[in-house]
Amino acid sequence: MAVHPATDTIAAIATAPGMGGVGIIRISGPEALPLLRKLFVPHKPRTHFTSHKLYYGTVIAARDGQVLDEALAVYMRAPYTYTREDIVEFQCHGSYLVLQEILRNIFELGARSAENGEFTKRAFLAGRIDLTQAEAVLDLLQAQTEKSARLAVSQLQGELFKILENIRKELITILALLEVAIDFPDDDVEIFDGFHIDKQLQTLIIVPLERLIATSEQGKIVREGVKVVIAGQPNVGKSSLLNALLREERALVNALPGTTRDTIEEQISLRGIPVHLVDTAGIRMQEDPVEAMGIDRARQKLREADVVLFLVDALAGVSARDRELYLTIRDKNHLIVINKRDLVTTHQLREVSGEFGEEKVITISAKNLEGIDELQEGIYRAIIADGGAIFEQMTYAPNARHRSVLKKTLFACRQFEQAMLSGAPVDLLAVEIQLALDYLGDITGITTPDEVLEAVFSQFCIGK
Repeated sequence: MAVHPATDTIAAIATAPGMGGVGIIRISGPEALPLLRKLFVPHKPRTHFTSHKLYYGTVIAARDGQVLDEALAVYMRAPYTYTREDIVEFQCHGSYLVLQEILRNIFELGARSAENGEFTKRAFLAGRIDLTQAEAVLDLLQAQTEKSARLAVSQLQGELFKILENIRKELITILALLEVAIDFPDDDVEIFDGFHIDKQLQTLIIVPLERLIATSEQGKIVREGVKVVIAGQPNVGKSSLLNALLREERALVNALPGTTRDTIEEQISLRGIPVHLVDTAGIRMQEDPVEAMGIDRARQKLREADVVLFLVDALAGVSARDRELYLTIRDKNHLIVINKRDLVTTHQLREVSGEFGEEKVITISAKNLEGIDELQEGIYRAIIADGGAIFEQMTYAPNARHRSVLKKTLFACRQFEQAMLSGAPVDLLAVEIQLALDYLGDITGITTPDEVLEAVFSQFCIGK
């Protein structure tokens, strides 16, 4: 992101590209109000615009006064705005051509085009939000499910920042004691009580850090989702299962083996988790070059899968090829799913299930939607297997960047603890605590390097 003077004025279309009922143009900076006066003619003439009040009128061309659109306009006076600068918004008709023409006129009068995320970056630089809240804006824009949106809103409201701020205050308290001990080394009173500090470190710093790192694993699942791959031999009902999970006829179903020759990918929300379902070509030995390409892709998707649904045909029973295929996925997170249970007896179903020993087996009829609810519950449990309790209680979750920095912070705290218990000099202990504080500041934006800020805000769309 290029460096620009803090006094310039920026503008951008704030609504999504394409045709819509309403399109919004946002202007932020010292020239926002003068631009409003030059480009907007209120229906009722006036010389003064009241802050945070909508006005109806027309937007005109800067050069000749030609009417460009009917619109609503609002002026928001600093510092009571998103960026803490003067902001003007035009709420126009959602024609992309009209919005571009208005924007062109704004640029002619001296504003420049906003860069990705620059409005939010200005809000951050002005101290209106911290960096975790700025990133929460991006998470909210990209939320795929209700749960991911709730996590983003929680972080936007400062829940994550509060936890980090409590940890930071405890680190500062320890550092202050260390500084006093450094300044008064010959004092008869013991200033630095290692036993008390270690207890404080464990309870108020290390445990909360470990909890945040654990929730970040589950937060990644909520934000990005998981890939669930349906695998098995041809004609076992993989496409029927995809349709059953989607509750719609998405994949072509045919009795002939090899119908699916490429991967089909769709998404569902499973209790707030974005689940990317992948229907793959049946894996078998064949000579058709097109089907062979599909099988190669199926194997690649299996390697990428977070959860594999290994599908077996109850009517055909477990073949040697099934057993061979199962060996390739048994070390992955998987569920064994036996299809066509409506076509066999209970005894036959037990025999097929018994082939997999103590493994958890779910029986279904994809065609009749039998057992699909149980399968969905099984998928959910497989997804959260390593953090179920955390996942159920999670109200905020650090992202991947936070997680990396939190691990560094935790490592610095443990290095401090080890050095303290081994009797290291207090000046060396202070270095470790300061390091932990610096890492923590990277998350909230207190000490974040410019290149990290640029990487964060470059992910935003223009206009936000």
